[in-house]
Amino acid sequence: MSKDDEVKNSNVKDSVAITKNNKVIKKLVLLVFGMFGFGFALVPLYDVFCDITGLNGKTSTTAAVYNVEQIDTKRVVTVQFISRTAQDIPWQFEPMIREIKVHPGEMKLVKFYAKNESTRDIIGQAVPSVSPGLAAAYFQKIECFCFTQQPLKANEEVEMALQFYVDPELPEDISTLTLSYTLYDVTGKVES
Repeated sequence: MSKDDEVKNSNVKDSVAITKNNKVIKKLVLLVFGMFGFGFALVPLYDVFCDITGLNGKTSTTAAVYNVEQIDTKRVVTVQFISRTAQDIPWQFEPMIREIKVHPGEMKLVKFYAKNESTRDIIGQAVPSVSPGLAAAYFQKIECFCFTQQPLKANEEVEMALQFYVDPELPEDISTLTLSYTLYDVTGKVES
């Protein structure tokens, strides 16, 4: 083989290698953009999935209308209440009762206590979650402090109402629901 043939073979091999490298680079760039797009779309996709399946215990953010025709007095459901505050909010926040027994379809009123223990005014927002997640669709809030933001002045305290009922269509195998609220400081988001 002559030197010219060796140079031509070498150039052909380099050209093939460059073409292969360019294809790999294009695939990697497309993969990166695809991963970014998927990550960006993940939150709305998750919300749609939770709405369809009832998972994650998300409850409605609007008031339900009480239109139960008959209370199921043969069944008793225990509703437990849990509260916590996010790390950045110096409030005391707790249910005034830890649990209540209800008949499906029966309307109940419970209250939560909140006190702003800081020296500044703070606006709080409670975010509810129901466990087990599938039961969230059957926990109907007629009136809830979680529907609106709660402004409290420094050292102010308040009782906040939750009026609800458990839908009589709640599956028979669910006898206990846990309603959990997490309270967040939204002062900066509201004032901006």
